[in-house]
Amino acid sequence: MKRPAAARVPARTSHASADAAAPLPELVSYLEGLPEPHILFDRHYRILAANAAYRREFSPAQPVVGRTCYEVSHQFAQPCDQCGESCPLQRSLDSGQRERVLHLHHTPLGEAYVNIELVPLRNARGEQAYFIEKMEPLRTAADAAASTAMIGRSPPFQAMLGLVARVAPSNANVLLLGESGTGKELLARAIHEASARAAAPLVVVDCASLPEALFESELFGHERGAFTGAHASKAGLVEAASGGTLFLDEVGDIPLAMQVKLLRLLESGTFRRVGSNELRRADLRLLSATHRDLPDMVARGAFRADLFYRLSTFPIRLPALRDRSDDIPPLAAALLARVAPQRRLGLSGAALALLREQAFPGNIRELRNVLERAALLTDGHTIGRDQVHAALAGAMPNALATPIEPAPAASPRLRDAEQAAERAALREALQTHSGSRAALASRLGISERSLYRKLSQLNQTKLAARELP
Repeated sequence: MKRPAAARVPARTSHASADAAAPLPELVSYLEGLPEPHILFDRHYRILAANAAYRREFSPAQPVVGRTCYEVSHQFAQPCDQCGESCPLQRSLDSGQRERVLHLHHTPLGEAYVNIELVPLRNARGEQAYFIEKMEPLRTAADAAASTAMIGRSPPFQAMLGLVARVAPSNANVLLLGESGTGKELLARAIHEASARAAAPLVVVDCASLPEALFESELFGHERGAFTGAHASKAGLVEAASGGTLFLDEVGDIPLAMQVKLLRLLESGTFRRVGSNELRRADLRLLSATHRDLPDMVARGAFRADLFYRLSTFPIRLPALRDRSDDIPPLAAALLARVAPQRRLGLSGAALALLREQAFPGNIRELRNVLERAALLTDGHTIGRDQVHAALAGAMPNALATPIEPAPAASPRLRDAEQAAERAALREALQTHSGSRAALASRLGISERSLYRKLSQLNQTKLAARELP
């Protein structure tokens, strides 16, 4: 039996022989015919072959054969796993199987997230000698300038994107969880655009804004004469989403009476318009989102348990902005480009430092509002700390008529007295407080980050380390 070309790659016995060996022309021809970017490389990370799609996507101006994959893709001087990344080659050597990871790659258009699938090739002795790597740009985070881009590179953000990369191509129901303002609708749109249904519509239903009396009619449609005012038949949002994706935003606000009908749609793929006995079939994928605690609502009888399990086939939790403060600089740059596209605005180092100190309970939505106010308060091209401070306080422009002068330095004795008084006040507050760190910070009128620092100085490590409820 003829052995497949991919399996007939000759074994390499030494570093020197690896430089001299060349991949089989059949294998190179196979890679060249693939539409997605592919490379072939050895155990030393050296690229032996790269197809046209890879060269066009990642290095159109320079040759890539003979260079290392981490140099071309990441501009690293050493392998990914030595630079804080997850290296698919090392993972494959450990597992002996194909591996899949999400990486942030350098491209001629800037940094872009790429979904990598690596397949090991074994030589005649059964050793993993070569590796084929397939790269698919993740459209959910491809262009920071686009209004629909997901922006960030912090570990919580990358973990979330890794889940998106896995579930987006499927038809699984996805439940997006997270605080208000974290970008759940944006992520739902990204999942839809990375799916096989991207060419079909994404229909968004704001469950919180629909009156209970109109919910069924809006979702499933109605026939003429079904109720007072129904002068003509009307298709519902479920039919509008046919072939595409239906996104139920704030699904925790769906009335209990409607939940059983939504459950029927999910279980059987069928529904009826209001005032009709005709059973209709729906071809759609369901995404849903909520900031509510659905398991708690199930326990209280405010949400059906069977519907919850149907919705949460694949839950994804969006991190709060305070948990990804490293993403504030790129987020701020992208948001400024959107709120003031006609101006080339930047933030000073002090302004960025002030933004990173904030808890931002409104998350990205609140950050956008602060930046828009700060932009309006700025005459030049650089937003300073004073403008950000005024924007955080909700100040009007005339509040900046008199420049903010730095306070005179306090004498060491006075500073020690002030710090002692502050510590005494904090100890007194701790004695009467039994809630969370967030509640205590709000009570004291300071950010959680500042409270954490002060508690650490008091050796109150238990409360300092307490997670938010």
